[in-house]
Amino acid sequence: MAAFERILVTGGAGFVGGHLCAALAAAYPQATRAVLLRPGERGGHPAFEATAADLTDEPAIDALIARFRPDLVVHLAGQASLGQALHAAETTWRVNFHGAFALGAAIARHAPEAVMLFASSATVYGASFRDGVLTEEAPLRPLDVYSRSKVAAESALSDLLAAKGRLVVARPVNHSGPGQRNRNFALASFAAQIAAIETGRAEPRLMVGDLSKARDFLDVRDVVDAYMRLIEKARDLPASVSIFNIASGTAHRLEALLDRLRRRAKAQFAIEVDPALLRPESDIASVACDATRLTEATGWRPRHDIDDMLQALLDDARAAQAQAATAAL
Repeated sequence: MAAFERILVTGGAGFVGGHLCAALAAAYPQATRAVLLRPGERGGHPAFEATAADLTDEPAIDALIARFRPDLVVHLAGQASLGQALHAAETTWRVNFHGAFALGAAIARHAPEAVMLFASSATVYGASFRDGVLTEEAPLRPLDVYSRSKVAAESALSDLLAAKGRLVVARPVNHSGPGQRNRNFALASFAAQIAAIETGRAEPRLMVGDLSKARDFLDVRDVVDAYMRLIEKARDLPASVSIFNIASGTAHRLEALLDRLRRRAKAQFAIEVDPALLRPESDIASVACDATRLTEATGWRPRHDIDDMLQALLDDARAAQAQAATAAL
């Protein structure tokens, strides 16, 4: 396994970050590890030293990188929800692009030979999904502020880091599973609502958006496994900038996924469309990516099927309800 001595993770207190920080701590127990949190943010893995700074505060980020001088940076932080991004364009650009730019520029100045894994998104392909399942060679045709900001960040980081460093751009499809409790994401919202209905804390009515869409979904544990494999192989990759899809290659209709969750539910409920949850007309009917390049480079394959992911997500939502009930006593 490649040796890293100073590891910095941004977004480490988030859904994916919690899983990834645990994996990094286990894989690199001797490394000095730090997690970047927003001012006032709580969380972060106990094996990581927490440091607070606003990602868009360029002087603060520059000072952090100059002081810490990481040899591995995993950049997870960003506006993660497409739904939120559509209603907050300025914030999305500031965080997803300006934040990535500030971080990349600081790395280029103070830790130019570092490895950086950037968590981009499969949404960068946008309108190209109308052509079917996509490889990394597909044209980038982003359709919204979220994916445009990710494309811009990819380009900026490539220009900033290619000279001496190693940049690995990961383009994961939708991922869910244990720990995802943000209701801005469809499956997490379904599971949370079902768990609340089961306990009687919510009316037996589940609010949804457009269930006709089909999406490639992965379990978060498989996405983290892909990240770890890419980190391990990063210094041996043939190019200074490498791009990898992380995907199963199969799109699942949201209607079918909700039906699988419904069969696991311990209470009956009605399904009601909430107009506020409907996406713009540009939303693509089916999204799926080909991860052959990733498999060939690292041997990665998904280990959790869609039912594993849904069960783990629902179990976690039920645990959250139980914790809330205990806290209320």
